[in-house]
Amino acid sequence: MQEQILILLVLVFSIIIHELAHGYSAEFLGDATPRLQGRLTLNPIPHIDPIGSIFLPMMLFFLHSPILFGWAKPIEYNPRNISPRKLGGMLVAFAGPLSNLVLVFACVSVLSFYPVLASHEIFSVILHAGIFINLILAIFNLIPIPPLDGHHILFGLLPDSLFGLKIFLRRYGFLILLVFIFFMWKNIIPFIEFIYTKLITF
Repeated sequence: MQEQILILLVLVFSIIIHELAHGYSAEFLGDATPRLQGRLTLNPIPHIDPIGSIFLPMMLFFLHSPILFGWAKPIEYNPRNISPRKLGGMLVAFAGPLSNLVLVFACVSVLSFYPVLASHEIFSVILHAGIFINLILAIFNLIPIPPLDGHHILFGLLPDSLFGLKIFLRRYGFLILLVFIFFMWKNIIPFIEFIYTKLITF
């Protein structure tokens, strides 16, 4: 039970860092909306999404799921205030997954260079969970399907001539994402587990 609670806390912290990265990058590029909405804080309350932050993680927790997953309330920003607008929007989107990769690197570094600390039971759970959970968050959010971060990057790269494809993905993105989660995500998990294994034995 203690291990699961620690993993749940790592998940919540990682999700908050992900959203903070979006918010700070938007502010750096010219938009103060996240700060004005009180989202640039480690306080979890402004970031809570009832389904993604409470219901889903708790359901997976009590069902003893091997993987805990969830999301926070998305950071809002005004793209008209971002400069440069197109590249800036892509950078704001990429900042979230990048923050998760930074957390992965931080946890791997502690495991590699501070073995005494990493050998402590509680810290060991936190560090290993930090690596695995943040790998999942980074890779999952880079999938180019709305409403995930990856779709903003994809849309920024697509030429204007494919405007119809963008409309289609925006309209049916959530349905496509559900199909992907139920039928294709299981094929990506072994890849994540492979990376995780390589990192913890680095």
